[in-house]
Amino acid sequence: MSEWKKISVGEFVDFNPSEKLEKGKMAKKIPMAMLTEFERKIRGFEFAQYNGGPKFRNGDSLVAKITPCLENGKTAQVDILAENEIAFGSSEFIVLRENENSINDYIFYLAKSPVFRERAISCMEGTSGRKRVNESALKRQEIIVPDKPTQQKIASVLSVIDDKIELNNKLNDNLPNRNLPVH
Repeated sequence: MSEWKKISVGEFVDFNPSEKLEKGKMAKKIPMAMLTEFERKIRGFEFAQYNGGPKFRNGDSLVAKITPCLENGKTAQVDILAENEIAFGSSEFIVLRENENSINDYIFYLAKSPVFRERAISCMEGTSGRKRVNESALKRQEIIVPDKPTQQKIASVLSVIDDKIELNNKLNDNLPNRNLPVH
């Protein structure tokens, strides 16, 4: 029997975890344009000198914190790095990482869920068109989450579905473009 509990977002996940990447070092950079709406995979990267921005590693989830990217569902799970490689990205990302209460795969699905997104959107502040999530306010939001074994089961089922969608999309992209006459 799984156990569900109410917990603050900030207790459930680590926000923008500390990573070491020296200023001026060439590293993989993930720009916002490499995230597509509600897709797990990152579409690519560029090499750039690190001069700032959030740092992350494989398994971490990237969530857009600026309007309209957050509302549009720009969220992805990092899986394009070598083992122990650290990359960086847009300053408009929030990096989410597992801790003793959570697992990375579940965090990704939570981050793209309507429940999480509504809470994040409710924490936006700033002028129209340039609103950003107030991360301190988001960390205080409460959510109801399952224990880690149940998180793993949920994430596994959703991951299989995502894998099938990705395969179908690849198959569709490779179909010949046929302009068949309509009768």
